[in-house]
Amino acid sequence: MDKKDKDHTSKSHPIPLAAYSMKEEGIKMLPNHDDDSDLMRMVKEFQGSLVRIDLLEKENQELKQEVARLRGQVTHLKAHDNERKSMLWKKLQSSYDCGNTDGSNLKALENVKLNEKGQEAKNPSPKTSIQESSPVIKPPPPPPLPSKTTLGKRSVRRAPEVVELYRALTRRESHMENRMSQKGKLSPAFSRNMIGEIENRSKYLSAIKSDIERHKEHIQFLISKVETTTYTDISEVETFVKWLDEELSSLVDERAVLKNFPKWPERKADALREAAFKYRGLRNLESEILSFKDNPKEHLTQALQRIQSLQDRLEESVSSTERMKEGTGKRYRDFQIPCEWMLDTGLIGQLKYSSLRLAQEYMKRITKELESNESAREGNLMLQGVRFAYTVHQFASGFDGETLFVFNELKKIITSEPRT
Repeated sequence: MDKKDKDHTSKSHPIPLAAYSMKEEGIKMLPNHDDDSDLMRMVKEFQGSLVRIDLLEKENQELKQEVARLRGQVTHLKAHDNERKSMLWKKLQSSYDCGNTDGSNLKALENVKLNEKGQEAKNPSPKTSIQESSPVIKPPPPPPLPSKTTLGKRSVRRAPEVVELYRALTRRESHMENRMSQKGKLSPAFSRNMIGEIENRSKYLSAIKSDIERHKEHIQFLISKVETTTYTDISEVETFVKWLDEELSSLVDERAVLKNFPKWPERKADALREAAFKYRGLRNLESEILSFKDNPKEHLTQALQRIQSLQDRLEESVSSTERMKEGTGKRYRDFQIPCEWMLDTGLIGQLKYSSLRLAQEYMKRITKELESNESAREGNLMLQGVRFAYTVHQFASGFDGETLFVFNELKKIITSEPRT
């Protein structure tokens, strides 16, 4: 290349000095190997943090939904409790309004005797007058009335004298403003802690993943058992649910683990557990009532409150089962779960019959108090005893012979004149 060509090249593509300066600066700005590794490590940590945050947000959302569901259940239970109290109050109020208000004790008792005489033609039975005071007490034979109700394997009959005496006493006490002071308050249906503490989330998620891998085959086996096992009696359901709970008890969180198995029959498993839980609760309540024993050394008020509390729990449990019998019974039948225990011919009927034992204990305790302390007649104790007898009579659809005998003993004390 001659001198002329070199001059032409230099004029066509000049290389400024600033370019050489920028190139040198760029070389200095390039990160070294250590800085690059730190940057990559920080990026990975940041991405890992985003994944953990996303998982925690999902878990938090699920927990919020669970809390909302539980709060809804609490609200529903409170509304049902208030509705039941309102219904009980209306029933009592309607009972008070059945007859004309009468402040005279003698007139009220005369009405009772007139009603008794009117029934003698149809149903002859020994009656107790105000002047009678026979030292020999014999249990009256239960007169056969047409109204009979079968509860389980036992039978009870309507006792009109219970309703008559109850209404007579409520008319006599209708002028008192505090006539309901001895009733006592309904015990709350439930008092449970619905929300627990949240565990450490990172360890929690790791444990769930571990359970999914380790128990995969066993859970598949449990799925087949839940889907194919059939039952002929509710006690078999209770046994199966107990075994199933034991098999799943090793999981760190049963719900979170089983959620990863799409074939898990959740609706049937929940129905089985619900039926077993309700049946077990009712059976335990029946055992508690049948094993109840009155303690003569216990104060009267405390003893009566203890019996009243048992009766309230019994009424609430039976009422709850009967309300859900329509819809829940259909769901149980769809899953081949026995539901005969929810009928009056099953466990529900046995529970209603067991309330007669509470009525006997209640009336015996009040009768004993009235016999030993005549001043107790001036209070509301008599009305309290008859009111409880009336409540159980309506709940059980009548009295059996033993309960009717105990009631007649209380009636003798109430309708007899106090000794002067």
